[in-house]
Amino acid sequence: MIHLKPHRKSKLQIHLLFWILYYILEAYLDFYWSRYQFPDFSWQVRLQNTLILELGYFLVKIPLAYALLYVYERSRIKNLFKYFLYVIIVVAAVFGHRFFTHYIIYPYIYGVTETLDGKQPSGYINGLVAFNSFMDLIFMVGLVFGVEITRQKNLLKAQISQLKSEKLDQELTMLKAQINPHFLFNTLNNIYGMALKKADETPDIILQLSKVMRYNIYEAAEKKISLSKDIENIKDFIQIQKIRHCHLTVTCTEEIDNPSQEISPLILIQFVENAFKHGVSESLGDAFIHIRIELKNGILTYCIENSKETKADKHSTRIGLKNIRRQLELLYTGHTLTVEDHSDRYTVKLTIDFHDKHNL
Repeated sequence: MIHLKPHRKSKLQIHLLFWILYYILEAYLDFYWSRYQFPDFSWQVRLQNTLILELGYFLVKIPLAYALLYVYERSRIKNLFKYFLYVIIVVAAVFGHRFFTHYIIYPYIYGVTETLDGKQPSGYINGLVAFNSFMDLIFMVGLVFGVEITRQKNLLKAQISQLKSEKLDQELTMLKAQINPHFLFNTLNNIYGMALKKADETPDIILQLSKVMRYNIYEAAEKKISLSKDIENIKDFIQIQKIRHCHLTVTCTEEIDNPSQEISPLILIQFVENAFKHGVSESLGDAFIHIRIELKNGILTYCIENSKETKADKHSTRIGLKNIRRQLELLYTGHTLTVEDHSDRYTVKLTIDFHDKHNL
C-alpha cells in the first residue's frame, strides 16, 4: 500500500528548500544591482533594503506560483478554460508586482520616486516596467514548475517501483505456497506407507520431517537465507527419501567458497524433489541421483542428474519446472537453466550470478 503522508511531508520540505534558495538568489542579484541604482547608499542599508523587499515580493510570487500549480493539476478543468485562468492569474500578479514596486518599495523602502533611467519618473504601468515585472514572475514560475514536475515524476517512479516490488512479493509468496503442501503431501504418503509396514525407521523419518518442516515454516519465510542452511535442508530431505528407497544411490558433493552467501529459500530443493518424484520414485531397478553444488566468486553452479523411467510422464515433470522457472525469473534475472531429457536420465544445470545487480 502506498502511503501519502510521507510524500506530503517530502513535498513540503522540497518546496521550503526551493523558496529559501530562491530568496537567497534574488537577494544576491538585487543587492548586486542596487549598488548601481543607489550608489549613495551604504552596503549595510542596501543589504537591509534588499532583504526586506524580497520578502515583500513573496506576497505576490508565492500566491502566483501555487495558483498556477492548482489550475495545472486540476484535470477536470478544460484546457481552453485553463489557458484563460493562466492569463488572468498572471495579469493580476503583474499588477500586484507593479503596485508593490511602485507604491511601497521605492517611496517607503528606498525613499525615492521610481524612475526608468535614474531621471525620468516611471508610472505605475507602462510597457517597459510591466514587461520587467512579467519576466521576473515568469522566471520564478518556470523554476517552481520545474521543481514540482520533477518531484512528481520521481514520486511516480517510486510508487511504480513499490507496486512492482509488492506484486513480485505477492507472486513469490503464492508460488512458495504451492511448494510446501506438495512436499508435505508426498512425504506424509511415504510415512503412511512405512507406518503400514511398521518399519523401524518410521520414528527417524518423522524426526527428519519435523526438521525439514521447521525449515519450511521459519526459514522459508525469510527473503534470503545462507547457502549453508539451504544445503543442510537439502541433505535432510535426501535422508528422508533414502530411508524409503533402499536401492537408491545418492551422491552430493559441494565446493563452497562462501557458505554465508545468501540465496532465496526453497529454490534448490525443488530440483531435488523433482528428481525423486519424476525419476527415482518410478524406477524399477537401481536408481541414482547425483548432485553437485559449487560456489566460486559469487557464481553458483548447481547440477542434478537422476535416472528416469523410459515411459515417464513428461508432462508432469514440466509442471514443476514451470513453477521453478517463474521464481527464478522473478528473483534472479541473470540465471541460466538448462534441462536435458535423455532416454534414461534427466540432467539439470542451474547457474546464478549473485553479483547481478538486477537480482531481487
